[in-house]
Amino acid sequence: MTCLEDNSVSGRARRRPLRAAAPPPCPEEQQMIGESSPAYHYNTSVAMEFFRFAGRPKTFAKGKKIFSENQRGIPFLLMPNRMYLLLDGEVGIFSGDRPVATVRPGQIFGEMASIDQGPRSGTAVTKSACRVIGLDNRQLQSALGRYPEFALMLMSVMIGRLRESIGRLASPASPATGTQWRESAPLRKDLIQDLGRVLDSDAHLAYEPGATIVREGQIGVLMYVVLKGKVAIRVGGNLVENVGPGRLFGEMALVDRTPRLASAVAESNCKLLAINRNAFLNLVKHSRRFAASLLAAVSARARYTASR
Repeated sequence: MTCLEDNSVSGRARRRPLRAAAPPPCPEEQQMIGESSPAYHYNTSVAMEFFRFAGRPKTFAKGKKIFSENQRGIPFLLMPNRMYLLLDGEVGIFSGDRPVATVRPGQIFGEMASIDQGPRSGTAVTKSACRVIGLDNRQLQSALGRYPEFALMLMSVMIGRLRESIGRLASPASPATGTQWRESAPLRKDLIQDLGRVLDSDAHLAYEPGATIVREGQIGVLMYVVLKGKVAIRVGGNLVENVGPGRLFGEMALVDRTPRLASAVAESNCKLLAINRNAFLNLVKHSRRFAASLLAAVSARARYTASR
């Protein structure tokens, strides 16, 4: 099936250029009708409540490093990477000696390395006396058990950063075609099996090679798990990722409700599991495994694009 925009034809009597009849809309376009649930945006008061539930404030003097670029967590030595919420003061984020961001009260930083325990992509240095709350992955999971919807807000933070980075890939100055995202870890097989059981038969879709699954600029209402085959993700015509079995795509548009920044095209005969927004929200709220898998996928993409 091919996803193409519907073309309207004027009913006026005067002669107009002929247009080819449009094919029926793809499942994504059909589900857009009546879709009006709101986006999930970052809420400072909710973040404060979430962090205070599992962590305790810590004070840093001006000029102190909170973490260093390329620093890795060592969980088995009780030295995991943590994510932080800034309560008071200002924190500068640096890549090498170059300042890249300033963190202000109520904002989260350091979340990517906390989720996947990979190397830090920057250095955090206090620009004034600061108070922060840090959470390691164990504390994060504990807090998610109490406030599962916070996973959506945390995803919205990472997706906002990811969208800024992806936008650069479509610019004329973007890297040459052929550079690709590092693949994120696949979903666990038992989780995919559980998803297949809770979703009805309409969620199982098949695409032939060359078929467009989602289109750049479209408002997304579905995310997808690849069961079989490979899907090419393109931004502005540039190939940025090949998504294989067990991996997912399309989740960003379900969180922030903004147009898709990439198109997805079947590279081979594909079988996909499509998850609509209502199912997506219910799964995030009731399955910490699913929420953690989504956070890991978004983190992997955000980490890679931030390093470009």
